[in-house]
Amino acid sequence: MKGIVSILMLLFSVFVIGQNQDNDSINNKELKEVILIGKKAALHEKQVKALATIDEFLQQSSKVDMIKRGAYAWEPIINSMPTERTLITIDGMRIFGACTDKMDPVTSYVEVSNLSEATISSGQEGSCYGSTIGGSVDLKRSKTSFGTKKWEFHINSGYETNNQQKILGASIDYNDSLFFVDSDVMIRKAENYTAGNNREVLFSQFNKTNFSNTFGFKLKKNKSIEASLIYDKATAIGYPALPMDVSLAEAIITSVKYLYVPLNFKIKQWETKLYFNTIKHKMDDTTRPNVPIHMDMPGWSETFGYYSKLNFTKGKHHFLINFNSFYNKSIAEMTMYPSDPNENLMFMYTWPDVRTFYNGLFLEDEFVFNCHSSLKFSTAIGSHINSIASQFGLESMRIFYPEMKAQKDRILKSFSSKYSYLKSGLEYSFGLAYGERAPSVSEGYGFYLFNSFDGYDNIGNPNLKNEKSLESSFSIGFKNDKLKLNISSSYFRIYDYVIAKTDMSLVPMTIGANGVRVYTAFHYATLFNSSISTELYLSDSFKWFSQVAFSKGRDNENNNLPFISPLSYNSSFRFTRNRFNAEISVFGNTTQTNYNIQYGEDRTPSYAIVNINAGQKFKIGMSNCITKIGVENVLDTYYSTYADWKNIPRMGRNLFINLIVEF
Repeated sequence: MKGIVSILMLLFSVFVIGQNQDNDSINNKELKEVILIGKKAALHEKQVKALATIDEFLQQSSKVDMIKRGAYAWEPIINSMPTERTLITIDGMRIFGACTDKMDPVTSYVEVSNLSEATISSGQEGSCYGSTIGGSVDLKRSKTSFGTKKWEFHINSGYETNNQQKILGASIDYNDSLFFVDSDVMIRKAENYTAGNNREVLFSQFNKTNFSNTFGFKLKKNKSIEASLIYDKATAIGYPALPMDVSLAEAIITSVKYLYVPLNFKIKQWETKLYFNTIKHKMDDTTRPNVPIHMDMPGWSETFGYYSKLNFTKGKHHFLINFNSFYNKSIAEMTMYPSDPNENLMFMYTWPDVRTFYNGLFLEDEFVFNCHSSLKFSTAIGSHINSIASQFGLESMRIFYPEMKAQKDRILKSFSSKYSYLKSGLEYSFGLAYGERAPSVSEGYGFYLFNSFDGYDNIGNPNLKNEKSLESSFSIGFKNDKLKLNISSSYFRIYDYVIAKTDMSLVPMTIGANGVRVYTAFHYATLFNSSISTELYLSDSFKWFSQVAFSKGRDNENNNLPFISPLSYNSSFRFTRNRFNAEISVFGNTTQTNYNIQYGEDRTPSYAIVNINAGQKFKIGMSNCITKIGVENVLDTYYSTYADWKNIPRMGRNLFINLIVEF
């Protein structure tokens, strides 16, 4: 396989280097997708729903969808791949959830008030901070910068009628030539939501408080230091699609960054960051009726890490070097409380105190032929070490793997190349890549993890091979003053594709489970994703946007892979004049016919949802006010999608109002 990759890279390089070269050394434009979120270029005026959740913002991308288990903490999937195969970071920091059921993705521990944008990278383009197969999302913190002395204050408030969600937040920003500080807080409180036709979805409530602070100090003209903190706490979180809820999900995310911008213009900047984060997550079923046996399932995750990233140029070459490392500790427990007080409690580790130590080096070279075209090469290598620190947990895993060692060492590699061209409104790119990833903690060391989607207990396999992916991508677009058009596609052939398969010799531990599945691997699986988007400016005031996406995933026996979207679409018509804007939009999916009942999937019908919204900016004294009001699911349609866990229905008609005051 490695020989095939080398030949493809060589042929690709020969073709590109043969292109016409120019003496101008101008950096080509990045073609990565960026979703704007926070306070940037009067962004609140442009967003449909300024106080939407991070999940709702990410869904704007054709590459991202969400697996929903309730109204809170949706799981991002990139290029039809879940979080095991992707990489989610906050300003380059590695963070790992503490829930064995993936009820606390990284995105659940931040707020829109913390962030300015989300950079979405497809496939190996996202391997700067670690190994990935499907791609990455880097959530960029919102912050001010050094400059003229200035204070800024924001008050954010919102209300949504469907689940009676109340949103209240505030921020204070200060900066001068040597110092800046950003502080913000956001509180959300929501009750159960109702699906279409006024059907209440029980256990879908949540409460969330998020606080963020960033300090910056200028040490010298070209040297500065930043310290940041995010504290996030959610309580009484309902997950209607799951048999358990969450009483607490709490995170502390801290970092210190040193930035050096050399006076030598060839070296752009050198950025080094040290970080630490800790997450505590408690699942329980105390609020659920008719529970056969009460259980508590707490989990903890702690991560220490750093990266040191250097950008510099030499002639036509634009280099990026990133040394990165992290050490993670993941523990999860399950305690069962028998109804008979004379019986003993039952305890086990579901994650047996797994330690992960990673050290990686990422190298990138973008060679700029001229002001229109460039060729980017990147490669990464990482040492990935898993170990079990708990002797009790190790002995539990040795029930299934008697010869298992406490430590497993792996080497992870990736290579990619991409050619980009941009001239006279026409832009296109195509690339080839190879990447590897290690199994996740659940895939390698999970112990009787119940998957309520297919109804099986899952057991990890520490002997799994590295997953390996061959990837190709293509994109072409055209842009002028009136029209933006883009067509993109990606293809992945993933070898040793990790999946859980039924083992008839094992007996389930969960009451009512269908059986036990052990993680193993298909010889290979294939994934294809394609999208087309159009943005047409009909006049200075009217804009029409449309997007259609299609995905397909099969294993080596031509069976459908789970959570692959059917044809999806969205279209909107927007009016803007002076300080007023309004929009009507429709989005939907066709019928899901490419499902696989082995994974608990079924046929989901097609749907189309209509939304409307309007916004107005006005002044009260010295303050700027922005109001957003809209109705989601105007027709109160009852529906669920391929990505809704156990067909949990989506929210019905919802009226929202956001008010933002800036002074």
